[in-house]
Amino acid sequence: MRFFDAILGRSRPTQANLDSLFLVPSAAITLETSVGLRPTGLGSVCYRAAAGAAFAETQQEILTLLREAPDAPDVRTSTDEFEFTWLVVDDDPADIGGLCTDLHAVNSTLESAGFGPGLLCSMVPFEDAAGRRVGLVYLYKQGTFYAFAPQPGARSRDNLLEIQVRDLLAGELPVERDLSRWLAIWGAPGLAE
Repeated sequence: MRFFDAILGRSRPTQANLDSLFLVPSAAITLETSVGLRPTGLGSVCYRAAAGAAFAETQQEILTLLREAPDAPDVRTSTDEFEFTWLVVDDDPADIGGLCTDLHAVNSTLESAGFGPGLLCSMVPFEDAAGRRVGLVYLYKQGTFYAFAPQPGARSRDNLLEIQVRDLLAGELPVERDLSRWLAIWGAPGLAE
């Protein structure tokens, strides 16, 4: 089949590699030492909630699993203005490895239950001493990361900070090169004011 895809000019979409989320703790060290950005302790997974009992049960399973862990983080869900659901994990900022493990568990549970097509992204926000915020966003369907840095008080972006983060992390993470895929995620938990 690959032969015919090549002849006909079709390409296969990049598959998500959820294990890439485990690269974020190393990237966090680079962000802190290079530009003073520290993890806030929040992390989130954004998805389109499916209708029906099976999805509701799966989401409840995830919430129960995270809430019953020995050092359980605060976990909640919210819905944004575009009707996407955000499952938010609020953990100790010093334990970014544990946060990434929780985000991986959320993604992989939804994926294994057949709800992978509804996954949009995962996001870990960072903040510096001046209050600048940037979210390190993992695009599920692309298997890549990008930076989203909203400006305070307006729907505009700090493009310079986004490019700076991209360049800093290009050797550590699979970075999204197509800037048209750098979606604005206004109101994302941990980035909204």
